[in-house]
Amino acid sequence: MRIQKAVLHRTSMKLVSPFATSYGAYHDRESIIVELYDEDGRTGWGEVVAFSQPWYTEETVQTAWHMLMDFLVPAVLASEISHPNEVPKLFAGIKRNNMAKAGLEGAVWDLYAQRTEQSLARALGGRINEIEVGVVIGLDTLPNMLQKMEQYAADGYKRFKVKIKPENDYELLSGIRKVFPDIPLMADANSAYTLDDIEKLKRLDECNLMMIEQPLADNDFMDHAVLQKELHTPVCLDESIHSLEDARVAIQLGSCRIVNIKAGRVGGLTEAIRIHDYCQAHHVPVWCGGMIETGISRGQNVALASLPNFTIPGDISASSRHWERDLITPEVTLQNGKVKVQNGIGLGYKVDRSYLKRITLQTSILT
Repeated sequence: MRIQKAVLHRTSMKLVSPFATSYGAYHDRESIIVELYDEDGRTGWGEVVAFSQPWYTEETVQTAWHMLMDFLVPAVLASEISHPNEVPKLFAGIKRNNMAKAGLEGAVWDLYAQRTEQSLARALGGRINEIEVGVVIGLDTLPNMLQKMEQYAADGYKRFKVKIKPENDYELLSGIRKVFPDIPLMADANSAYTLDDIEKLKRLDECNLMMIEQPLADNDFMDHAVLQKELHTPVCLDESIHSLEDARVAIQLGSCRIVNIKAGRVGGLTEAIRIHDYCQAHHVPVWCGGMIETGISRGQNVALASLPNFTIPGDISASSRHWERDLITPEVTLQNGKVKVQNGIGLGYKVDRSYLKRITLQTSILT
């Protein structure tokens, strides 16, 4: 397979409601949509899920655009590709920039699945026909969060993740537990704590959480190991895991009991599969995280989450959770708290080109 042309679309979509974390609130979502054409005229789609600001990782939409234009896309255009798992090797001399790499590799996976006449899920090794999904509730007042959770529970979501920060974590989570004593509940700290907060974190054991996601800094494998020994609640690592090697180190040190896999964060679907397989071999459950992405990346997440060790409902909410109108048709919908895995050829969703044109801020074509 040779890639004949790449089209990059820098887009902006307004969120249905602001999304708040310990770093701030976001009202709009910029992304980069990657469109690749092979020699037979097929089109593959990918998405770069970096944010406009470097709060989650060091990458931003602007830095990813630069990396794609000047390094990554030229490397793909110059190569013959037999299988998508060869793409990471093309990028071996380029450090990090995982989200830019993943957006491009995802489009290659879509093309590969089309060329081999199978669904993306089957191409990745998935065998599940539908997956249970969870939802994220951004920081807000407790009454507002409870109101949203009541609606999401009625919608059928199987797991609830709330953002927390040290100022009001126990009050927030205990308040939720008073109203929802039995729902599968987890907390996401986005690295807002240090080991100085260990007593505060230990108190959260009372809240019967599924896990605490990324309580400490992303490079604190040793500190997370110390913390996990003190907690009954499982620690889940997110921002710390950028590669299979990171997952290996975390598991061997005892830094966590659960791993969150995001294809964008780890450099693409190929590395995500490798991490999944390693965790499965070491009896560490995984789940698929979300990045407030469009339906292109959401569709890829559905396919990825069909692999067997994704035993915890992921952040693969319905399109309507974030968008009045998604970029794909049909949109991702829930049925009894589950999303069906697409069995059509390739991604299984069509990109709405008219809407893509409407939300595009900048376009570049490379051949």
